[in-house]
Amino acid sequence: MAVLLDGKVLSEKRMEELKARVDTLRARGKTVGLAVILVGENPASQVYVRNKGKACEGLGIRGDTILLPEQTSQEELEALIEKLNQDECVDGILVQLPLPKHLDEAKALALISPDKDVDGFHVENAGRLFTGQPGVTACTPKGILAMLKAWNVPLAGKEAVVIGRSNIVGKPVAMLLLNENCTVTICHSRTADLAAHTRRADILVAAVGKPRFITAGMVKPGAAVVDVGINRVDGKVVGDVDFESVEKVAGYISPVPGGVGKMTICMLMENVIEAAERKAN
Repeated sequence: MAVLLDGKVLSEKRMEELKARVDTLRARGKTVGLAVILVGENPASQVYVRNKGKACEGLGIRGDTILLPEQTSQEELEALIEKLNQDECVDGILVQLPLPKHLDEAKALALISPDKDVDGFHVENAGRLFTGQPGVTACTPKGILAMLKAWNVPLAGKEAVVIGRSNIVGKPVAMLLLNENCTVTICHSRTADLAAHTRRADILVAAVGKPRFITAGMVKPGAAVVDVGINRVDGKVVGDVDFESVEKVAGYISPVPGGVGKMTICMLMENVIEAAERKAN
């Protein structure tokens, strides 16, 4: 049976450490502030934003959620981002995605100051990751690496396969693994014979968006399998990995829920605190 990469347990431990860092900043007279912009009434986005608010509250971070109506214009959104860029009380700015169809996500994200870009989506931060320079790292990839390291999963010289090429997960996690000296393959919807790639992987990261897509026959015995998927099936949340069958083959496996999702919020909080510490120093 695989070792459980328990994101809930790890995030709770990391949150205690983060709380101590917030307390240290407060003792120096510095409050930590996160501004979250939510446009429209997407139910999934509302849940994510609520969870971020709870995490802020638990750590003593000032979390402001700014709710904008669905019909908000690009100009109004950009004016708000510019205002928050100038606000000394705001250390981190997060625009909850997806935005309504009429708004330009790339343009909005590009306006956020790279120092306040706690999601790590700004092109400058993405470029820093690509060139191996220090910058803000996207939360989910950062959380995945933290999980692998917490359980001492060997990385250097190992074959890593990432399924998915999004700017939010696939590409940045591939770069992080490459920086850890893994040999990295990125697979996607056009990859021929996907299973031939996945069966070679010592570390397999699944970010496909298809429920229980990765089966036991696609996994190398003893591999570390990280499931990034969040899919709703018959009222239940399941991952991209068929947990029950893969658990019998893998050496390590992350559950859904209770895996990467918990670490994503934890790493967001870490990015906000790091931004506040940089400013304070």
